[in-house]
Amino acid sequence: MLRRTLLAALLFVGSVHAAPLPEPVARLMKSAKIPESAAGIVVLRGDTVLLAHNAQQVMQPASTMKLFTAMTALEKLGPVFRGRTELRSSADVVQGVLQGDLIVRGGADADFNEDVLLHMLQALRNQGITAINGDVVLDRTLFQPARLDLGQPPFDEYPWAYYNVIPDALLINTNLLKLELRAVGGQLAIVTMPEMDNVTVRSDLRMTDATCAQWEQGWRTPDFVRNGDRINVVLHGSFPRDCVKTVNVNVLDPHDYLAGLVRATWRKLGGTIAGTVREANAPVPQSAGLASAPAAQQPAVTTLSLAAQQSAAPNAAPANADADEGVPAAPPATTPVAPVTTRLLAEHVSRALPEVLRDVNKNSDNTLARTIFLSLGSLEADPALGSRPLPPDGLNTTTSARADATIRAWLQQHNIDSTGLVLDNGSGLSRTERATATQLAGVLQAGLKSNWMPEFLSSLPIAATDGTMRRRLKDSPAATRARIKTGSLNGVIAIAGYVQDANNQPVVVVAMLNDPRVAGGVGRAVLDALIDWVARQ
Repeated sequence: MLRRTLLAALLFVGSVHAAPLPEPVARLMKSAKIPESAAGIVVLRGDTVLLAHNAQQVMQPASTMKLFTAMTALEKLGPVFRGRTELRSSADVVQGVLQGDLIVRGGADADFNEDVLLHMLQALRNQGITAINGDVVLDRTLFQPARLDLGQPPFDEYPWAYYNVIPDALLINTNLLKLELRAVGGQLAIVTMPEMDNVTVRSDLRMTDATCAQWEQGWRTPDFVRNGDRINVVLHGSFPRDCVKTVNVNVLDPHDYLAGLVRATWRKLGGTIAGTVREANAPVPQSAGLASAPAAQQPAVTTLSLAAQQSAAPNAAPANADADEGVPAAPPATTPVAPVTTRLLAEHVSRALPEVLRDVNKNSDNTLARTIFLSLGSLEADPALGSRPLPPDGLNTTTSARADATIRAWLQQHNIDSTGLVLDNGSGLSRTERATATQLAGVLQAGLKSNWMPEFLSSLPIAATDGTMRRRLKDSPAATRARIKTGSLNGVIAIAGYVQDANNQPVVVVAMLNDPRVAGGVGRAVLDALIDWVARQ
């Protein structure tokens, strides 16, 4: 009731007028010609509203949107939630040969990487399996649609960058190729990691006399050329003739990436695959899954059998593509068939949710945030397994829509009005996501009252110490005393978190600036001035 009264007061204050801004904040905004109408700010000490400026104005929150995802996940999934990756099969093993398909089942495992895959495949070898007399089936169908990246236009001019990776339920290594570029005397050598079958890297980079510190200025978006089963990643632009740099690029289609990695890793372990590596079919809407099976019945579960034949190669380019340069391969169409029983051969579980949230919030990791957001629409916690799929809703609702509904239900439980809230992917890396300062303040208040308050607070960057706040406010009384989630996009800068005031009382602080003139550190200076002002109160 108290929170409802306080938020109602904020509604009234925010709708009637914009309160005067603190002098240091107003001065910096005026100097930068940022209008006060471009700011949405709420500052609360306990039940006292210290400042409410355009508190109900719907704005772009950038990465402060991650707080909606994080708090809902902690309270809905819980601190022992973990994503999973499983190796499964319905086939028998006869004299070291798996007489059928091996299913690699994705379960939103935030820590699935090449080392995990190696250990999981080694577990098969430890069971005496040396050959797979069938296909390796990559099952990403936990999320619906299974490939959210297909058909999506690039968010910005850096589609290859880590922060732009769109996750699926079987994402491995964040789909990144690690390239070590070593130029000595104009001769360029490239080392690629991880090693994968049928993938090579070649360079069209021109050698220049630029300094090594300027290497990014000549870098251009890489692409790939498909030649039958082989894929050549091509680097474009220029590179300093005497320079060594390591760069991670997201350029391969996720199917190609994992297929090449599975084949290379299994071969290194001495194993063979008689068939191909292909994608799983879409799930049958009414079929039972892990969610309907008691934990005591594991590892035998109901899963989906997969089409034995494909009408087209898994990586065939669209018919209307101009040749096949850099064209991501759409998963082939398949026909759902009756469920069959599989058994668990190997498994991996991620770190617990609070540990993953530290990476999400401290480093503002978009891909992890999106994975957790989609987990809210597809998984529930399981004390033995870490997680298990939610039962189907019978409506074929997309995973994103179910996640959206989960967050809104949590907001309603905490009497936070979701009017004007727009959820796209839960990370803030979006031009459509919207929120008000009042809504973010409500989430932060709920965080202070949550059973998982310590876990939530420990995920936030600490001013002048770590994460995205490590270089900010070093000479302010807020240094080491403010836990702040940051956010930025072109024309957007935002903060949301907690600041200890002069009496060591926690103060909720939310501020968003939406204006092109926030660029170049100007907007950041305004928000730092607000945090500093709160710390001195």
